[in-house]
Amino acid sequence: MDAKRGILLKVLATLAVTIMFACVRSLDGRIPTGEVVFFRSVFALVPVVLWYGLKGRLAAMVHTESVWRHFGRGLTGTGGMFFNYLALAYLPLAQLTAFSYAVPIFTVIFAALLLGEVVRIYRWSAVAVGLCGVLVMLLPALMDSIRGADGSDALLIGAASALFAAACSALSVIQIRRMTATEDPAAIVFWFTVLTTALGLASLVFGWTMPDPRQLALLIGCGLFGGLAQVLMVMALRAAHASLLAPFDYVGMLWAVVVGYFAFAAVPDIYTLAGAIIVGGAGLFTIWRESRLRALVRREQEALVRNP
Repeated sequence: MDAKRGILLKVLATLAVTIMFACVRSLDGRIPTGEVVFFRSVFALVPVVLWYGLKGRLAAMVHTESVWRHFGRGLTGTGGMFFNYLALAYLPLAQLTAFSYAVPIFTVIFAALLLGEVVRIYRWSAVAVGLCGVLVMLLPALMDSIRGADGSDALLIGAASALFAAACSALSVIQIRRMTATEDPAAIVFWFTVLTTALGLASLVFGWTMPDPRQLALLIGCGLFGGLAQVLMVMALRAAHASLLAPFDYVGMLWAVVVGYFAFAAVPDIYTLAGAIIVGGAGLFTIWRESRLRALVRREQEALVRNP
């Protein structure tokens, strides 16, 4: 394992995700969200297939033990993608990134409800703190809505979409936990991309918009950087342990602030930054607590093997 290389790849992956979101944000909501999902998915296949082809893993990429598990994960993953892109029509890049930090919080909730995991007071406390952070980020939009200020409804729609996206992403994490027992990571990445492409294409019946050259370039860029982010993430996980890499998801806020400022002249307000710190801190504690629990279980299993 090469920790430094893994961290570098993870940081580059978060940058690729931020650029992907910036491409979507630059569309200004003028392209239907289902159409954006299609372009993001179909062009993401390019770096994914190229990388696994160069690695000689095309057979592993297409082999699967259960198409239905991929389909279920595809639905939740597409939901996360759809609502993220919808939120970008209403929210600045940094604010969307801040809301995405709620994913570990939702993961704890769904793990308890769907997997029957025992969640003790420490992680429930982290969930409560994280939800308080979400309320801090929502406070300006809620106050504007109460006052009847212009644009308040748009902000609430964006915030609700971002939270739905985080919930869908958390469900996707839960499904991946189940799938890794039987499915190769290459197959998980490939079939997810294929299924999101098909689901995005299905939205054609609701009407698409013919993109102009600039919009087409942004759609293609969204897909290529999305696929690149997936490849970099897999490379990072091969180089270092997931528990080491998880905290570096939060570097995404730095990228979002920098890209948001230079690309859109957007500066996050104090509520977004404060909420992001609260939610991010709760998420980091959750990640740390889960890694401690996994380490404890591993030590107990090793002790049983040594002393049956």
